[in-house]
Amino acid sequence: MPNLLRRAVFCALSSFVCLASAQQDAAPVKKAIDAWLKVQTRGLPGQVSWEIGGLDAGNQLAPCKQFDIGRPPGARTWGRTHLIVRCLDAGWRIYVPVHVRVKGDYLIAAKPIAQGQTISAEDLATQSGDLSELPPNILTDSALAIGKTASASIPAGRPLRADLLKTPLVIRQGQTVRIVSQGPGFAVSNEGRALTNAREGEIAQVRLVNGQVVSGTARADGSVEVGY
Repeated sequence: MPNLLRRAVFCALSSFVCLASAQQDAAPVKKAIDAWLKVQTRGLPGQVSWEIGGLDAGNQLAPCKQFDIGRPPGARTWGRTHLIVRCLDAGWRIYVPVHVRVKGDYLIAAKPIAQGQTISAEDLATQSGDLSELPPNILTDSALAIGKTASASIPAGRPLRADLLKTPLVIRQGQTVRIVSQGPGFAVSNEGRALTNAREGEIAQVRLVNGQVVSGTARADGSVEVGY
């Protein structure tokens, strides 16, 4: 084989070996994800731990020194999900699976709760488990349940979710309510009859003595606030 051809083959093989050996080490990727998760999971209830998936040992990613970590739109920080890892040096982007566990206490029904029943402390109990395996609207604080009413029957032992409870009515159709009209530099109070039911923060319609119908925001004390 002529020397020139020999050199060309050697150079080609050397280039192939260099390209084949240009891989992204998994350790710095996991380190960047670990640091990101430590920040993102602050404030989560309970004890937090996680597992980070590995990279393909035969990946052909150019080695990277600077990473940007993020999550897909709408994805939770906990549970089984994927994180987006971008290399700011080489421009590549990959998805890395992670499993974030949150062990803590959550509320369950201590006994059967009937639809429409007002929740008291005696109706509640706590249970420990992985919150990431439960619905995202699971309740962990009894203050968010006590005083609310059940929107459906809840069997004993069932985890309490926010969508199973609703705030009690503060205004009932037909009752006499106080209307407070407020605006820049004035406040007027009068009475009327409620045309609709309403919970705190909801819009209530009220018919005044003169027949006029007004709409306002229902307050915890049973009044209706009309702003101008």
